Amino acid sequence: MMRLRLVLASILILTLSPVGYPDEAKAAYKKGVRAESQKQYDAAYEFFKQAYTLKPKDSLYEMAYMRARASAAAQHVSNGLKLRNDQKLQEAIAEFRRGAEIDTTNYVAAEEMRRTEALLRKQAEPGGPTAATAESPLAKLLAGAQGPVDIEPSPDTPITMRMTNTADLVYRAIGKVGGINVLFDLDYKPQKITVELNEVMMKEALKMVALESKTFWRPISPTAIFVAAEGKRKEFEPNVMKTFYLRNASTPAELQDVVGTLKGMLDINRIQVNPTHSSITLRGTPDQLVLAEKVISDADKAKAETVIDIAVMEVSRDRLNTWGTNVPTQTSISPVSAGGTSGGSSGGVKIGAINGSNYVIPLPSATFQLLMSDTNAKILQRPQIRALDNEQATLKIGDRVPIATGSFAAGIGGGGISPLVNTQFQYIDVGVNIQITPHIHSDREVTMKMVLEVSSLSGVENIGGITQPKIGQRRIEHETRLQDGEVNLVGGILQDTETKSLSGYPWLTKIPILKYLFGQETKERIENEIVFAITPHIVRAEEITDENLRMIDVGTSNSIGLRYKESKPAKPSAAPASPSSSQSREARPSGSQRSQTTAPRATGTSDLQGSQKNSPNTPGGS
Repeated sequence: MMRLRLVLASILILTLSPVGYPDEAKAAYKKGVRAESQKQYDAAYEFFKQAYTLKPKDSLYEMAYMRARASAAAQHVSNGLKLRNDQKLQEAIAEFRRGAEIDTTNYVAAEEMRRTEALLRKQAEPGGPTAATAESPLAKLLAGAQGPVDIEPSPDTPITMRMTNTADLVYRAIGKVGGINVLFDLDYKPQKITVELNEVMMKEALKMVALESKTFWRPISPTAIFVAAEGKRKEFEPNVMKTFYLRNASTPAELQDVVGTLKGMLDINRIQVNPTHSSITLRGTPDQLVLAEKVISDADKAKAETVIDIAVMEVSRDRLNTWGTNVPTQTSISPVSAGGTSGGSSGGVKIGAINGSNYVIPLPSATFQLLMSDTNAKILQRPQIRALDNEQATLKIGDRVPIATGSFAAGIGGGGISPLVNTQFQYIDVGVNIQITPHIHSDREVTMKMVLEVSSLSGVENIGGITQPKIGQRRIEHETRLQDGEVNLVGGILQDTETKSLSGYPWLTKIPILKYLFGQETKERIENEIVFAITPHIVRAEEITDENLRMIDVGTSNSIGLRYKESKPAKPSAAPASPSSSQSREARPSGSQRSQTTAPRATGTSDLQGSQKNSPNTPGGS
C-alpha cells in the first residue's frame, strides 16, 4: 500500500510540473514588462532572462530578453560616460564592465572600459610615456629622447654671444663652448654673417646659425657635427627606415590614400606598400619618419559606425456605406395554363390571354439594405541596420518576383510550342527595400542618404500570352541630417480613394429621401498611408585626441626639420657675492676683443664680438 502511494504521488508531481513550469515563466515575463515600463532596465533584464531560461523556445520570451539585454547594457554605458565626464574613473569602469557582462556583443562597453582604464593609468603616472611612445623609437624624438645620433654638449649650458664673422668661425666658436667638434664639407664656401645670441641652448644656437648662413648641419657622433651648404642637404642628410602596420586601413584603396598623404605632405618618395599585411615601409630622414608616424596615426582611425532603427508603419482604412433598396431591374413574361400559375411562381400580374393562353408577369422581390463597415489594418516592421561611415547598407524584406524579359513567341503557342521558349526572367524585390548611406560627423550628428521603397503585387496583366505581375510601388529618395538619437518621420505616402455609386430606377433616384426606396447608394473610401520613422544611434564615433589636434613646427617649405624640446638647467639660487669672488672676476685677464665686451660673462657662456683684430685661425679670438 505504501509503495502504491509513492507511485501515485510521483505521477501527480510529474503531472502538475508542466503546468507550473510555464506559469513561472509567464509570471517572470509580466514582472519584466512592468519593470521595463518603469525604465528599470536591470530588473527587466533579470526577469526576462529568467523567463527565457525557463522557456528558451518561446519566441516572445526570447525577443523580450534580447531587447532588455541591449537596453540594460546601453544604460550602463550611458552611466559610465557621465561618470567619466565627472572624472570618476573607477565608478565609470565598473559601469562599463557591467554593461559588457550583460551584453557580450556590446563592444562599445568594452572599448570605453579600455579607454577609461588607459586614462586611469595615465593619471597614476603623470608625465610618463604612453605605451605607443614606449614601443616606438621614433616617437621618442618628440619627447626629447635620444634618437639614432644626437649631439651631447658638455657643458650643456645657455650661450650668450654677439659676433660678426664668417659662418665657419661662428660654428667653431659655438662648438668650442659646448665641446663639439665641427667638420665642414670641402666644397663649402663660408660667408660673413652676424649672430646675436642671448641665453640660447647649443642646439638652438646651431639652428639659428644654419638659418642665417643658409647651411645645414647633422650630428655624426655625440661630440661632432658636419656642416654643408643647404643645397647638399639631400646628399648628406641621414636616412632611417621603418615599417608601420595599420590596424584599420585594410583595403588597397585605403592604404593608397595614406601613401598619397605621405607623399604630398612630407615629400617621402621611398614608400613600399604591402596590402597583405596592411603595412607601409618608409625610408627617409628621422624627422620625416617622426612626422610620418603622426600622419599615419591620425589617418589610421577606426571607422565610425551607427545603428539605424527603422520603423515601417503602413495604416490602411476601408470605410463602406450602403443605403437603399436593391430594386429589380428586369422581369419576364411566361404563359400559364388555365386555372394555374406558371412554374409555381408565388405571385404575378396577369396581362390577359393570347391565342388561348394566359400570360403572367412575375413580380421579383426587392431587398432593402443598410450596411456600414469600417476596417482598419496596421502593418508594423522594425528592422535595424548597422552601417559603417560612408558605407551603403541595404535591407530587403519581402519576395523576389519573376518578371519576363527578352523576346517570346506567343503566336505559336497553340501549335504545341511553349510561348516561353525564348523568354528570359529577372527577379524584382517586392516588399520593403531600404538603402541608407550614413556619414557621421564629429559633433555626433549623422547625415543619411536614404532610398525607402515599399512595393506590393497589385494584380496581374496578360501581355502577349504571358501573365505578368503588376507591382505597386511607393518610393522616397532624400537626404537628411539628424542628431544621435533624433527621430525623423518620413510620411506623406498617402493613397486616398473615394468611390460613390448610385443604382436604381431613372428619375426616381433623384428624389431626396425617396431615392432610397427606388435605388441604392454606395460610398466607399480607402485610405492607405505609409510612415517611416528613422532613428540613428552612433555606436562608435571617430576618436579625435589632443595629439591629433596638436600643431607641430615642421621646418620650411623646402626641408623638413623638427624642433625638439630642450630642458634648460635650473639656475642656482642667487647668493651674495663675496669680495674674493668679485676681485677674481675683476682680475681675470682679457684679450684684445674681451676689452670690447659689454656685459660680464657667466660660466659656460661666451661674449664674442668680431673685430678687425681677429686672427683668421682663431674663432672669435678665443
